[in-house]
Amino acid sequence: MSLGVVIALGVGVSQALGDDDTSSSGSSSALSSSAAASSASSSGGDGKARSWSKGDCGGPDPEKGSDRYRMLDCDESGATFEALEVMDGSIMPESVRCPAGTDLIIEVSITYGGSDAAGGVPGETVCGRNLSGDHPGDAGAGGGQLVEGDCVDDRAQEIACASAGPSGLKVLGLVRKKTECPSGTTEPMELLFALGRPYDVICGGEV
Repeated sequence: MSLGVVIALGVGVSQALGDDDTSSSGSSSALSSSAAASSASSSGGDGKARSWSKGDCGGPDPEKGSDRYRMLDCDESGATFEALEVMDGSIMPESVRCPAGTDLIIEVSITYGGSDAAGGVPGETVCGRNLSGDHPGDAGAGGGQLVEGDCVDDRAQEIACASAGPSGLKVLGLVRKKTECPSGTTEPMELLFALGRPYDVICGGEV
C-alpha cells in the first residue's frame, strides 16, 4: 500500500507523488481555475513515508518526472510551497474548499502495489501556498479556487481581473440560486451540475 498525492488547483489535471514505496497523484479540479499536473513524495528526512501536516513544504521532484513534487524542509532550496491546511480527502474534489490564499491543492490518495500511477482512494487534502511572491490563489489573481473577488470570462472560466477586458465579470457571490445574488449583480451565471460543489450560480458584476 502506498500514499498518493493529488494536486487539485484548477480543472481536471492528474498528478502523482512518489518516493520509494510511497506514491502520490495530483489533479487540479476547481471550476474556473488554472492548473498544473504535478506530484510529490510524502516521505520525511529519514526516508520514511508519512502524512502531510500543516506547515510542511514541498517542491519539484525532477527524478520522478516533470509533474512530480516531493516533501522537503521549508528552508531547502528546492521547496516551492507550504501547506496552509491539511484536511480529509474526498471523492468529490469540488466539495473541498481550501482557505483563502491557497495557490495549489494536493489530494493525498492511497494506492496499492507501490504503483506511481495517478488514482487511488482519497485520504487527505493539502492546501498549499507558494513560498515565492507569486500567488495565483489570491482573489483576482486568476488562479486557485474560485472565490468572491475573482473574475471570470463569459464562459465562467477564471481569469485575472487585471486582464479581464470588457466581457469580464467580477465574482460578487457564489450561491445556489440566482435570487440569492447580492445587489450589483448584472449577470448571474448558472453552472452545469458538479457533484459536491457548494454553489450553482456565479453572481457576476462589473469589474
